[in-house]
Amino acid sequence: MTSRRPDNFDGLGYRGREDPAFSGGYSGRSFNNSSSVDLQNWVTTPPDIPGSRNLHFDDRTPPFEAAPAAPGTQDTLPTAPPSEQLNRFAGFGIGLASLFTENVLAHPCIVFRRQCQVNYHARCYHLSPLTALSVMYNVTKSQGPKALWKGMGSTFVVQGVTLGTEGIISECTPLPRELSHKWNPKQVIGHLVLKGLTYVVAMPFYSASLIETVQSEIIRDNPGILDCVKEGVGRVMGMGIPHSKRLLPLWGLMLPTVLHGVLHYVVSSTVQKLVLFLLRRRSPAKQPVDGSETVQTMLDAYFPELMASFVASLCADVLLYPLETVMHRLHIQGTRTIIDNTDLGFEVLPINTQYEGIRDCVNVIRREEGALGFYKGFGSIVVQYSLHAAVLQITKVIYSTLLQNA
Repeated sequence: MTSRRPDNFDGLGYRGREDPAFSGGYSGRSFNNSSSVDLQNWVTTPPDIPGSRNLHFDDRTPPFEAAPAAPGTQDTLPTAPPSEQLNRFAGFGIGLASLFTENVLAHPCIVFRRQCQVNYHARCYHLSPLTALSVMYNVTKSQGPKALWKGMGSTFVVQGVTLGTEGIISECTPLPRELSHKWNPKQVIGHLVLKGLTYVVAMPFYSASLIETVQSEIIRDNPGILDCVKEGVGRVMGMGIPHSKRLLPLWGLMLPTVLHGVLHYVVSSTVQKLVLFLLRRRSPAKQPVDGSETVQTMLDAYFPELMASFVASLCADVLLYPLETVMHRLHIQGTRTIIDNTDLGFEVLPINTQYEGIRDCVNVIRREEGALGFYKGFGSIVVQYSLHAAVLQITKVIYSTLLQNA
């Protein structure tokens, strides 16, 4: 078959065409002398037509692939922060460690502190943590490790009764359970009244728990968890374990109990907000940039509140220690309680006080035991909060290491 294409046809222009319609001042168009810039406006990508660009039937143009990253760019990419699940686990673990320290590890210190407070026979006041640790060791050696963990279940019962009572009263009355940021004096007074009523309801159960924590393990049976509830109800109804005539009525214990509870709450709440404000002002929140700063940001979000709560509880316990001593002596009077001898830790002593009220108790302690008599067992509180601070610091170091290696 003979081709009709002229010999001088180059595919882009038809130079040898002699057509009168195109010969008048118009030369054949040619791209041989065009620059590469002009050619870019004429070059297009053809569609995927079978047979074009050496494609076979059913073939398609390969998809667009991004160019490989330049060497060294992967090192500059930010490291992914720890997962949200890990952050939640860290917060839960830190809070659990603090709660475990306050209610379990610190319980032996609370037991010994209360025994020293109600022991008017004691010649050693245990103002130093060294003497307190020595006697605590003697008690454990003579009576077993369970001697310093007695009454721990009743303390949880008292906390449950307190929280439940506070919730019920706040739901049945207009008294606010929490204060908003825009509080007024009326709301503050109502909130403190709610706290006072809560302490009044929990008072008989607190008295029963106090007896369980200071009673010597030598003459004490194995009580159940609900014995605290049974003895508290019996104290209200005037039934149960027989008491002596020196037992003060519940209305006589109301003033020191409510006064101590409300003052402890006011002092701890005020100090906590103040410390938290100072900590956040000193180290404001930062945007995380890399993994290490993310870990530090997460820790800064959890630990300021724990440290503020720690300092608040310490300040409240230290400032109200004399009032707590008076309150515990009034609660334990007339209950025929026998405690351990806090001077040596190998004997037992009965409690036979005859205080007529809070004023008489203060005057007798000042006259017979001196001003330091209000601070008997203060060394145990030093041991308690030193242990708590050590656990918080160890927990912070552990979680910092785990999150940085995650």
